[in-house]
Amino acid sequence: MRFVPLAVVAALLGSTVLTACTAGKEAGPSLGAQPQPSGSASQALPAATIELWHGFSTDAEVKAFEDAIAGFNKKFPQITVKATKGVQDDQITQAIRGGKAPDVAASFTTDNVAQWCKSGAFQDLTPVIQQDGIDLTVLPAVARSYTAFDGKQCTLPLLADAYGLYYNKALMKGNEPPKTLSELTELTKKLTVRDADGDIKVAGFIPSVQYYENSPSHIGPMVGAKWYNDDGTSAIGSDPAWKQLLTWQKELIDWYGYDKLDKFRKSLGDEWSAEHPFYKGKVAMILDGEWRNAMLANDAKDLDYGTAPLPVADDKPDLYGSGFTAGTVIGVPKGAKNPQHAWELIKYLTTDTSSLVTLSNALRNVPTTKASMESPDLAKDANFKTFLDIFSHPKTSTLPASVNSVFNQEVFASFITKWEKGSVPDLDAGLKDVDKQINDKLKLSGG
Repeated sequence: MRFVPLAVVAALLGSTVLTACTAGKEAGPSLGAQPQPSGSASQALPAATIELWHGFSTDAEVKAFEDAIAGFNKKFPQITVKATKGVQDDQITQAIRGGKAPDVAASFTTDNVAQWCKSGAFQDLTPVIQQDGIDLTVLPAVARSYTAFDGKQCTLPLLADAYGLYYNKALMKGNEPPKTLSELTELTKKLTVRDADGDIKVAGFIPSVQYYENSPSHIGPMVGAKWYNDDGTSAIGSDPAWKQLLTWQKELIDWYGYDKLDKFRKSLGDEWSAEHPFYKGKVAMILDGEWRNAMLANDAKDLDYGTAPLPVADDKPDLYGSGFTAGTVIGVPKGAKNPQHAWELIKYLTTDTSSLVTLSNALRNVPTTKASMESPDLAKDANFKTFLDIFSHPKTSTLPASVNSVFNQEVFASFITKWEKGSVPDLDAGLKDVDKQINDKLKLSGG
């Protein structure tokens, strides 16, 4: 599993019969009108078959999910879980609108959480969370934030992604991973290899947002950049951190030469194949998620590499150790036929330590509760532990929920692409125009 911002490509114990959700009357069946004490009451739930839709698709992913569900079945043998794999967000939304929603739905992206919460497409879990005495502080604040919107906790985090720096130890030639942007610039220049014509043979680091995982949301935490103001309007044009980041980025691109870098980037292997340029020694340092560890184990077993937090702005050293996070979210859609049974499954998958460790060990994603991250059963070598630490860091951030999340990311990424090419004569004016497009869309959406 990986978190994929749609804009860039087009990244948890108790039991009870549950109380009604806030969205119950508007969002289909409630989560139970007669709350009962935790324990035996839940075991008395009648037999039922519930539908679970999720985005996992590979054999290994599906098996890991089935193993986690098997643990739930031991606790609730009367509940049969019918899982459907490879389901995308648009399919979930269409099913809800058509009155054919599953009982439980999981999504790889947080882009639609705000819209699902606001519209009632996913039911607010706050009442049942409180009813069952679940302490959400076992989750980092950032994970709580990307699963809720406007006071509604309509999803919970299942597994998380965290982003950091991967570096090829041989290409690093004894250099330590950079901690600041100036160190990253210096090391990038030092490690870059060109041929006699000036064409790039090996890149120290590729700063372009057009390269694989270098989306605005992933690189913004390097400078502590802010996406939105408190009222939901865009802060991109007013937060000096974005200008700081883009100025650094453009200077490094210009050092490469945009055309040279673009030519090199387009010559590189597919991100999801064994031809990944990091595997082949064509890029010394990359920004990537924790899941890359598993891919390296499969496709580049002999590569000697290390991981570290991403470099940060020189004037913000307190950010070092943090990064970007998001992940899989799971909830009860409007119209779920068995909402009480659905909640028990969600509660198990998102808060049971054994379940989270099972999923993390198989999928190599970050488990989201403190207990699961500290479990002795969790497989955590040094390269994976880096991402556990990033996820737990108090300054780690995410892309805040917005009803126009996909649109906003597309607008900004498109602007940065033009900026990289040298097609933006005035950075300040360009960022203000990004604000205007985002804010105009927000007005049309009703805020």
